[in-house]
Amino acid sequence: MSEPRDAVADLRRIAFLLERAHESTYRVRAFRGAAAVLRDKDPDELTRLSLSGELVRLKGVGEVTARCVVESLTGEKPVYLRRLEATEGTPLDEATEALLNALRGDCHSHTDASDGGSPLREMVDTARSLGHEYMVITDHSPRLTVANGLSADRLRAQIEQVAELNAELDDFRVLTGIEVDILDDGALDQQEGLLAQLDVVVASVHSKLRMPKREMTERMLTAVANPHVDVLGHCTGRMVTGNRKRPESEFDADAVFAACAEHGVAVEVNSRPERLDPPKRLLRLAVEAGCDFTIDTDAHAPGQLDWLSNGCERAARCGVPTERVLNTWPVEDLLGRAR
Repeated sequence: MSEPRDAVADLRRIAFLLERAHESTYRVRAFRGAAAVLRDKDPDELTRLSLSGELVRLKGVGEVTARCVVESLTGEKPVYLRRLEATEGTPLDEATEALLNALRGDCHSHTDASDGGSPLREMVDTARSLGHEYMVITDHSPRLTVANGLSADRLRAQIEQVAELNAELDDFRVLTGIEVDILDDGALDQQEGLLAQLDVVVASVHSKLRMPKREMTERMLTAVANPHVDVLGHCTGRMVTGNRKRPESEFDADAVFAACAEHGVAVEVNSRPERLDPPKRLLRLAVEAGCDFTIDTDAHAPGQLDWLSNGCERAARCGVPTERVLNTWPVEDLLGRAR
């Protein structure tokens, strides 16, 4: 019998790969949930439960996850994990890989404080394991109740939580942030004084996406001109896959990108497979307008933090200069720019 593997680590790795492949949430939860149940179990007890077939009696451990644990404890990489690793994806082209390697962090991510699936520490641990130097936590603002947006008090509590976590870390930096809703008139959905305390503010439109072009343009121009805004998130709001497909919002892209360049607001290249926003024609327009950019995952789960290659591929194809991608910069330079 080979040396036992770390069964919990194998379950977490499976969950990570399922998230990265955009598999169903219930399947991811099955593996993350089993890992959480078994995490604090004594190794000898885990072995006893495995040998006796009693693993499935534990709440949160099913037949598939139990089988993976048994395989891990016998020193064998679980078949489920081997299959996922065999279909991880195709190699990146040279330009995409170079841009991906230049990225130091992610400026748009969510935790279970709003509509993410995992707590802050788990998101941070995953970002560190991917070789990132920093990440920005950008949970939603209060008006987006469907996403459990953070009230001012909840956001203050999160700022304190981030400070406590940073005090423990010496090789990574967690930055405070928000994905603030752009209201109908272009105002921002959070207190101005609180926005001023944050490291990075991503502003996005989430409502009335079919607003007439002229009104949507004014709405976005007002938000971009706000001195607290650092990044314009998923600018067209489109959805290109899944059950929630929707077309792009209509706005004067020339005017909005010119305003972004004027006010130093970066245009986000959103890496979510269902968004891939902005479309390539608009991304090229933003390059020509002289905009800066962030390439972000908009991750709502740990495995989604590995989606940056999606945005890098689009940015490379559209001629986005590496030096104009803010999250290729060291953290202090990023903070200096945001301030």
